[in-house]
Amino acid sequence: MPKLTDVPKRILIGRALRSDRLGETLLPKRIALPVFASDPLSSVAYAPGEVLLVLSIAGASAYHFSPWIALAVVVLMFTVVASYRQNVHAYPSGGGDYEVANTNLGPKAGLTVASALLVDYVLTVAVSISSGVENLGSAIPFVIENKVTCAVGIIVLLTLMNLRGVRESGKLFAIPTYVFVTGVFIMIVWGAYRGLVLNDTMEAPTAHFEIKAEESGLAGFALVFLLLRAFSSGCAALTGVEAISNGVPAFRKPKSKNAATTLALMGTLAVTMFCGIIVLAMATDVKMAEFPGRDLLRGGVPVGDGYVQNPVISQVAAAVFGPDTFFFVLLAAATALVLFLAANTAYNGFPLLGSILAQDRYLPRQLHTRGDRLAFSNGIVLLAGAAILLVWMYGADSTKLIQLYIVGVFVSFTLSQTGMVRHWNRHLRTERDKAKRRHMIRSRAINAFGAFFTGLVLIIVLATKFTHGAWVALLGMVIFYGTMTAIRRHYDHVAREIAAAESPGDDGVRPSRVHTIVLVSKLHKPTLRALAFAKLTRSDRLEALSINVDPVETKQLREEWERRGINVPLKILDSPYREITRPVIEYVRGLRTENPRDVISIFIPEYVVGRWFEQVLHNQSALRLKGRLLFTPGVMVTSVPYQLESSEVAKKRARRRAEWNAPGAVRRGPVDTRTKKEPTEKP
Repeated sequence: MPKLTDVPKRILIGRALRSDRLGETLLPKRIALPVFASDPLSSVAYAPGEVLLVLSIAGASAYHFSPWIALAVVVLMFTVVASYRQNVHAYPSGGGDYEVANTNLGPKAGLTVASALLVDYVLTVAVSISSGVENLGSAIPFVIENKVTCAVGIIVLLTLMNLRGVRESGKLFAIPTYVFVTGVFIMIVWGAYRGLVLNDTMEAPTAHFEIKAEESGLAGFALVFLLLRAFSSGCAALTGVEAISNGVPAFRKPKSKNAATTLALMGTLAVTMFCGIIVLAMATDVKMAEFPGRDLLRGGVPVGDGYVQNPVISQVAAAVFGPDTFFFVLLAAATALVLFLAANTAYNGFPLLGSILAQDRYLPRQLHTRGDRLAFSNGIVLLAGAAILLVWMYGADSTKLIQLYIVGVFVSFTLSQTGMVRHWNRHLRTERDKAKRRHMIRSRAINAFGAFFTGLVLIIVLATKFTHGAWVALLGMVIFYGTMTAIRRHYDHVAREIAAAESPGDDGVRPSRVHTIVLVSKLHKPTLRALAFAKLTRSDRLEALSINVDPVETKQLREEWERRGINVPLKILDSPYREITRPVIEYVRGLRTENPRDVISIFIPEYVVGRWFEQVLHNQSALRLKGRLLFTPGVMVTSVPYQLESSEVAKKRARRRAEWNAPGAVRRGPVDTRTKKEPTEKP
């Protein structure tokens, strides 16, 4: 990158890190928890509300089913966490679900999982940011009035934070995540104390509202379908669980053990907060509706379109702490902030998965490259671009976006756990140690139950959410799958085409002759330099080639050529239509047709200028020629630069840049000779 951009770059993302400092970016468990688990932890801010929103279709009387739905979500969460603890021990390389499915179920299953995860990561950013904007908008009207702009701005800010590196972003995210978790637990404990010990009456701001049921008196299949749809919405609490299995390489040693411990801690915290908020929502009589202006009634009259429906967690906090109290404001701020930071789960999962897919030639190889801060910068930028597009398309509306959610994650859950069952079956066929076999059988049972349960949930999600937007997620998976398949096909085709044969072939045989051509427009210093250089190449045949566009200039060129006695034959091609590129191409192709084993070496004199507008005024014919000659087999193109006086301006700029260090880019001491000091032993 040009030095001109070094100042903003170093200010925004910090100084560059050497490759051998990668180990310094590894995370302890206390930092890894907010980095990889901020999504499932923060989902308790909107998952309970999604459950109540669906149940409100049947009216407030259906709310009494919410504890049972919460219990089903808890069972599913513990099942998935237990299953993924087996994954991180068996596959600690960071491939996660993709590696498990690819290894045990085949490349197509692996690619399906990868497509599902990529879609889910993009949706994680879009949903988390949109939900955070809505939470913040309940306190700041400007935010809700400019939802899309604010959401895009926050995505850009998060992108810059992640470009600084995993460890750097983890430190920034740790404090608000822990403040949020602590605030929710204080709310649950204080609410339980007020309700059970003090017998206080706690009422949410919507406690006296009524809900106009869209479908009243549901029973039988219709009621079951409604409950299943509410359960599928509540399963949003599980998104991001798989990110830890993808991020095992980012943990400190012992990596697998630390990742498994973080998984267990994340699951325990998430289900406790989810259940606590559901119970408090029931106790404080929270009311929610998908269309609040129409379906929420105050004194039998709709509240109107001007009413802003606050999230469940905000209403519960108002009932427990009281509106505008210190703890209410603190929790509201922490909730909005942690929802923004929940997108960080995707910012760590998407680039890492993209790097692995790029290494397997399913995505462009640029995604496998680490940036200045040892983060996968290209993957981070690609994720941000996709999320911004989605937020813009859906107007940063979390209710619409969440309908697209969790399809991909349950596809990956199911295929991954199925792959783990096959993994244990394969190892059990060869393992003879009884203790290890018992461990494998237990692990297989956990993964088998996980595969069955998550597969069942996937069917429920598809059945209940397909017409509400889940088809968009499936379409996204198909697009990713097709794109990655095409990229892999291209890379494989190129690899086959350029592979060196074991036995000598035409490419390894020395060409019979080298025919060198120097392109000439006028006889000046650049032309003379190109001729002098071409003579040193020991060509079998050397000639100068000019195009007759202006007969007068061509005559002058021929006369001066003869006057100077240049011992290189000058060939002039007529161009009745005043073209330069076409006659050269046709002449070269004719030479190749006559002598297919000859190599045509073409020298093009070019001016080196120092100002951008001078580049526009020169070298355009040379650029067009080079562009066309690249597609002509057996042709080698050499540019012979001639530095004009104005090029000194560019050289001075380059010298100043070389002597100037941007903030944060200063290197102290020779890099190669610096050694780490050995710790001194105490006597």
